[in-house]
Amino acid sequence: MKESGLYALPSEANLDMPRHEVDEPKKAAKKQNQRFLVTTLLSRLFIIAVTFGLSAYGAKEMYEVLSTNQITWLQWLFLTLFCINFTWISFAFSQATLGLIFKLSPFRQKRREEDTEGVTAILLPVYNEDPVRIRASIEAMHDDLIEKAPGKFAFFILSDTNQAENSIKEKQTFYPILNQDEHACPIYYRRRLNNAERKAGNVSEWVTRFGSDYECMIVLDADSLMSAECLTSMSRRMAAEPSLGLIQTLPTIIRADTLYSRIQQFANQCFGPIYAAGLTTWHGNASNFWGHNAIIRTKAFAEACGLPILPGKAPFGGHVMSHDFIEAALLRRAGWGVRFDTDLQASYEEAPPSLIDVMVRDRRWCQGNLQHKAFVNAKGLHFASRMHLMTGIFSYFSAVFWFALISVGFALAVQAHFVRPEYFSNLSLFPNWPVFDFEKARSLFVLSMALVLAPKLFGWLNAMLHWRQCRKFGGPIILTLDTLLEVLVSALYAPILMFSQFLVVMDVLKGRDSGWKPQSRDDGANKWSETTRAHIYHTIFGLLLAASAYFLSAQLFYWSLPITFGLICSIPLSWLSGGAKRGNLLSKLGLLKGPEERRPTAIVKRLEQKIHQLDQNNPLDSDQDMPLKSYIDNVSFYTWHLAQLPEQEGQQFDRHKVCAAWQIENSDSIEELMSHLNEQEHLAIIKYRSLFVKLQKFLPKNKACA
Repeated sequence: MKESGLYALPSEANLDMPRHEVDEPKKAAKKQNQRFLVTTLLSRLFIIAVTFGLSAYGAKEMYEVLSTNQITWLQWLFLTLFCINFTWISFAFSQATLGLIFKLSPFRQKRREEDTEGVTAILLPVYNEDPVRIRASIEAMHDDLIEKAPGKFAFFILSDTNQAENSIKEKQTFYPILNQDEHACPIYYRRRLNNAERKAGNVSEWVTRFGSDYECMIVLDADSLMSAECLTSMSRRMAAEPSLGLIQTLPTIIRADTLYSRIQQFANQCFGPIYAAGLTTWHGNASNFWGHNAIIRTKAFAEACGLPILPGKAPFGGHVMSHDFIEAALLRRAGWGVRFDTDLQASYEEAPPSLIDVMVRDRRWCQGNLQHKAFVNAKGLHFASRMHLMTGIFSYFSAVFWFALISVGFALAVQAHFVRPEYFSNLSLFPNWPVFDFEKARSLFVLSMALVLAPKLFGWLNAMLHWRQCRKFGGPIILTLDTLLEVLVSALYAPILMFSQFLVVMDVLKGRDSGWKPQSRDDGANKWSETTRAHIYHTIFGLLLAASAYFLSAQLFYWSLPITFGLICSIPLSWLSGGAKRGNLLSKLGLLKGPEERRPTAIVKRLEQKIHQLDQNNPLDSDQDMPLKSYIDNVSFYTWHLAQLPEQEGQQFDRHKVCAAWQIENSDSIEELMSHLNEQEHLAIIKYRSLFVKLQKFLPKNKACA
């Protein structure tokens, strides 16, 4: 870092970002590119026709399955729940079918690109994450950009880390790579002292302080990785389409080393492109935003995306949690296009390592998605934006409907077992025989399973028909084995996730707030005791369900095994899901190795090299138990941190500040000070300039600074 650049930030370029209301009038759409309008319209008609056509057929068949002289109210309830669930899987099937059609089509139009002017900001929000892994990713992208696009990009590490030890380790890790070389690729760092509105507030704070100097910003996640070619292409596409407010890429999952993450990685790389192709064709210029690996026009974001504060308390009131869906909807309401470009390559992310980590993430996502109910009927939203919000909500409520369908189905079985049918309930010479068409029921079950599995078959077929892609998966035999393995393992985990999401939805509806927890980035290896606590209710429910089915009839027991077996075995299945040692056994057998693992791209290779280098020379190896000592051992680091702290501290009373000042004054060494500080006092020292200056008493006499 330059000696004069102690602040590690450029000059501020303020940009107004007004806060909007939930209900606001729609603005006229910017002049859009007309090339894809017909395709988008036809795709939407296809989705509607296939979804409702299949749903109507399924409803008719189920009605006939349940047909008697008089359908009971419980059967009507079962029919209603079946129709809701069947419509959901029909909708997914229609999108996958549309995706396969476009994947196999030889006619593909290339997106326009133009040369860019100015610098594109790359924002990397951080919240109590592993800074070493993030630094490796930044260094890999930074080196790639210096070689291929010098002077075109600038990194901003936007820290919301609110734990003292993590904050110091973070600064210690990032400090050596910070620079202000605008002719190459500067790397800036900023830590917020107030974590208001979480990630959305983190990004919007940057927009209001620096946004005016940057035409576009690329938002990444802590585990994101993108090549210089991808970053450059995103900027060039935004330059070519002035009406676009956002371009979302399709991130590819990499670096999976556990059973569960490998299953996700394979599904993402084999089946994901089929779904994505379907989504991008019917979304058109009203697509969605997933919060990372996307480029946004900064002024459009400032103009449209000042999020409203919802009335009431959490979980449904307060700040918007899942802000990305809402930001896409608000951009579209303001007339800006939102596009999903699936052809952009070398956009990467990582997956949660275990089933428990997915459940923890689901708790936060579920609350955020259910909060979107306040926006579904908001004025001015595009119908596609409403569909995105409703799909997000139903992605969790579907678990409730599946659970309800199973419960009502068992209730019908109980009724059939215990209630004697009335054959002569009416005054008639002819009995009312209860009719249950098992042949139609079997056919409908086969159809339902076909709709569920078809997208996976489409992904396998697409890879088999494109030989280069097939070779990346290890050839046709390995690809087929991996597909079958993914189907089997996913089927085992599906009922566990279904019941878990059902409990999560119930938890949110009870009014419990999830808080804000960072995502796990380790290998997800859980102890048996932890796994048992997480899945004991799944196991009990599975045992009760299986016992009930067996008591009612052997046939029902076998029909329910796909659900009950996964629930009963949820503890060992969850334990197996995490842990690199267990997951990498599959890799040694040549199974579930993604294309990026078999033939990694240059940027992925560079990331692995950086991770290896940092592992060999970890900047956090020293003073891990006393991170505050790192300032005393490195006066340059001390001076840099001091320069970040504001001159004005405010006049409000802070008890922790007073206590920390007393601790510093009455400690003879940094070791003694650290032994007495609590978390809040620790935070006060690195937050207040007047306190941090007092640490100079511990600096070596020949290195003390003013």
